Amino acid sequence: MKKLGVLLIMGMVLFSCVKEDYYGQSPYGNIKQILLSNQSGNATILADSLLVTVEIPGGVDLTTITIENLVLSSFAQSNKMQGDLLNLENDGTIQVTAEDGSVYLWTIRAYVASEAPQLDNWELNSWYLTGGNYYEPGTDATSTIWGTGNPGTQILNNLATIPEDLGADNLAAKMITLDNGSLAGTFGAPISAGSIFTGYFNPDNIDLSDPQAAIEFGTPFSGRPLKIRFKYSYVPGAENKDQNGDLLNYGDACDIYALLEIRQNGQTQRLGTAWFRSELEQGTLITQEVVFTYGALDSNFPDYMYPENNAYVSDDLAQFALPTHITFVASSSFDGANFSGAIDSMLIIDDVEMVYE
Repeated sequence: MKKLGVLLIMGMVLFSCVKEDYYGQSPYGNIKQILLSNQSGNATILADSLLVTVEIPGGVDLTTITIENLVLSSFAQSNKMQGDLLNLENDGTIQVTAEDGSVYLWTIRAYVASEAPQLDNWELNSWYLTGGNYYEPGTDATSTIWGTGNPGTQILNNLATIPEDLGADNLAAKMITLDNGSLAGTFGAPISAGSIFTGYFNPDNIDLSDPQAAIEFGTPFSGRPLKIRFKYSYVPGAENKDQNGDLLNYGDACDIYALLEIRQNGQTQRLGTAWFRSELEQGTLITQEVVFTYGALDSNFPDYMYPENNAYVSDDLAQFALPTHITFVASSSFDGANFSGAIDSMLIIDDVEMVYE
C-alpha cells in the first residue's frame, strides 16, 4: 500500500491531541471508534444519546456479530472488548465506565445496508474546519471516512489538498504537488503530493521508521460495483524529479484507484481492482470510468497494480464474495509517497461514484 510520507506522521504526532481534557479523574465514557464484523460504512456515533448505529449487509447472521475494534475515552473501561460477540437482532448494549466511576450504557443498533452502497460524502461537497484552521473532507472529524496529507504538510504552512469551489454549491478536492523548501529537502522530503484517501490515523501505531504504519487505509464497504466513475482534471508539473532533486526522464502522472478487500483474521486479501494512472494533461473536468477487475490480475496489468505478496481472494470467492472494505486513493503525483514528483502538478477530482449496472 502506498505510504504518504514522513511529514504526515510528523503532523499527526503534533496535532492529534485528545479533546477530552480534564483535571482529576476523567468523567468521560464515550465510544470513540467501533468496528464490527460485516459492517458496511463507518459507524454513526451519537454521544449525546449514547447511540451507535451500524449498517450490516442483508443475509448476515445478526446474532453473532464480532467486535473487531473498540476505542473508548482515555482511562475508560467497558464490559465488552475486541473479539466479544454482540447479538444485534435487537438493540445491543455496551456498558462503559469512566475513570471517575460514572457509568454509561450505550445502545448498539444495526440496520440493513444498501445493496448498492456509495462512499460517504462521495460527491465531496462536505468539508469541515479542523482545529488547525484548515479544511478536511467530511462532515466532522469523528464521522468522516476521508483523510489527506494536510496534517503533515500544514506544519510547513503548506496545504496540498484543499476544497475547490466549482460553483452552484458544488465542491471538489483539489490536490497540488508542493515544494516543501530547502530545509525539508535536507531531510529527504523535498515535495508534498496532494492526496485524498479513505482511512484514518491510528496514533497507537506510530513508528518513525515506518511512516505508513500509523495510517489505516480503507473503510468498511460491502458492495460489488462493476466500475468506478469520477470527474477529474489534471495538469502535470513541468519537471519531474526524484527524492534527491534529480530530473527524471519521464513525466509526472496522477494516480486514482479503488481496491475492494476482504479483511478477516488479521489478513487482507484483494477482491477487486480499479486503477487509473495518467500523465496526459486534461485541463477541464471530464468524466472517467474504470472497470473493476475481480480476482487475480494477470500479466497484462502493470506491476504497480498488484497487491503485496500477491494476496488475492480465491477464484471461487472472486465470483460472488462481498468485500469488507474499500481503499480509495487519489494523488497529484503517482510516486509522491517516495517524495518524487513535479512541483505544481494539479489534480481535481469530484463525484467519486460506484456504478452497479
